[in-house]
Amino acid sequence: MTRVEADRALKDQSFQKSNDPVPESRKAQFLPLGYYPVDPAYHVAAALRPATDQTRLMMPTSTGQEREMLRVGVLQFTLKGQAMTLGAFVEAKNPDLTRLFVPFSDLTSGTETYPAGRYLDLDRTATGIYELDFNRAYHPYCYYNETYECPFPPAENRLKVPITAGERFKVKS
Repeated sequence: MTRVEADRALKDQSFQKSNDPVPESRKAQFLPLGYYPVDPAYHVAAALRPATDQTRLMMPTSTGQEREMLRVGVLQFTLKGQAMTLGAFVEAKNPDLTRLFVPFSDLTSGTETYPAGRYLDLDRTATGIYELDFNRAYHPYCYYNETYECPFPPAENRLKVPITAGERFKVKS
């Protein structure tokens, strides 16, 4: 079992034991969580081009509110031979600069994955080089529980390719 598969199994166990974020009434609908098979092609190196200013962005959320985010920079990477970028953010009110928040949508959004997109969380590095592992992409908690407020990915983070890695809708058996 790979590290990603082990982490997925732990997440399923955690969600099964608690009613947060998946309420008891929705466990059968969502658990175990659905995932694409782990694919090493979706684990790539990315270079962070730091923002030269303190760009603040109001991200719409699942509750209709807006969340103020600070753009830390842009991750530049190559996926399946194609150059791509994704904005990396932190909360403006509580800027935890040890973790980067990378929300994104792609061509699976709405058909195979949550329509509003998925998330990646990255631990900050001193080198500016990151492991961008889409196998770790996950649905925001508002997918399971409407009481959560989840930011929607900005236009710059809407990938024009399918990312068939990470969390997906549960496949009906």
